[in-house]
Amino acid sequence: MQEHLLILASGSPRRKELLGSLGLTFDILVSDADESFTPGQPPVEIVQELAYRKASAVANTLSVGIVLGADTIVVCDEEILGKPTDVEDAKRMLKRLSGRSHTVYTGIALVEAGGTGRTLRDVRGTEVVMKPLTDAQIDAYVATGEPMDKAGAYGIQGKASQFITGIDGDYFTVVGLPVSLVADRLTEWGFDVLPKSDREGR
Repeated sequence: MQEHLLILASGSPRRKELLGSLGLTFDILVSDADESFTPGQPPVEIVQELAYRKASAVANTLSVGIVLGADTIVVCDEEILGKPTDVEDAKRMLKRLSGRSHTVYTGIALVEAGGTGRTLRDVRGTEVVMKPLTDAQIDAYVATGEPMDKAGAYGIQGKASQFITGIDGDYFTVVGLPVSLVADRLTEWGFDVLPKSDREGR
């Protein structure tokens, strides 16, 4: 039995779908938290901090509930690639990733509302290899609009799936929510993440 009200602090349809796969009931409240960060910070700290800011911003508006925040960044040769600012920035990012390996980090945070001070932060990283891309491929992909709201300017679960030649780690970390990690942490916080149909057998 789910013991708490769970809130996802994200408007991402991908995160909504992935969290829903855990069989949990949850609400969605989109965070307006500041997503800037200090240059030079380690990526693992940045994504956890941004996830925490998102969760905290929502938790501060509530009296009860557990808020889940998440943030994803792409790192290539120590350069952090967030969401592109415009079309040219998206093309720059894709040219940077073309024919290269990079790391995708997704940080998560749980914050309990009501001023209890109970929080949790965690992170997972996954290595991804992208095949060499031509300028024409990059232009055509950017023209679809898909890269504009994605860290690193690509969505592994979308049209950019054809660009990926290798992955070492958790696929769902790249999509934007490390499901296994989230399931473990929510279980620790008292949530029952096993769908009812599986508990009762088939």
